[in-house]
Amino acid sequence: MMTNKTLLLSYLLLLGFSFCSCGQGKETWTEKQLMAPAALAKNINDGNSHTYIFSIGPGALIKNSIDIGPAQDKANLDKLKIQLTKLPKDADIVIYCGCCPFAHCPNIRPAFSLIRKMKFANVKLLNLSTNLRTDWIAKGYPVVK
Repeated sequence: MMTNKTLLLSYLLLLGFSFCSCGQGKETWTEKQLMAPAALAKNINDGNSHTYIFSIGPGALIKNSIDIGPAQDKANLDKLKIQLTKLPKDADIVIYCGCCPFAHCPNIRPAFSLIRKMKFANVKLLNLSTNLRTDWIAKGYPVVK
């Protein structure tokens, strides 16, 4: 028989696992849809103005990016949708947040899902495996001055 202490411990473990999975789920992007930071930095440094870069996190620090704001907020997701309606479906789009790794990010999935729902063909997710500071700024890639 389970004691009250064991039952409480089991309940707390179950509760903890349910909190850990909040906001997470099966990734909606493929490996091919990830863009390496070095590739985007080269694109910016080469002056490719045909790529639309959207910051869907707390700040637009990457040079030439359009500040949408955290996509977990409906108002910001609506703002992204308005920006996207101005673009052709074959536009080159890159989105990034950079607040934390994808597994914990509350902004990536809503924005990526919206873009997929709107049927854009050339969408990339900037692969910031740690965060914007580590994977972009510390490497000397182009930032807003």
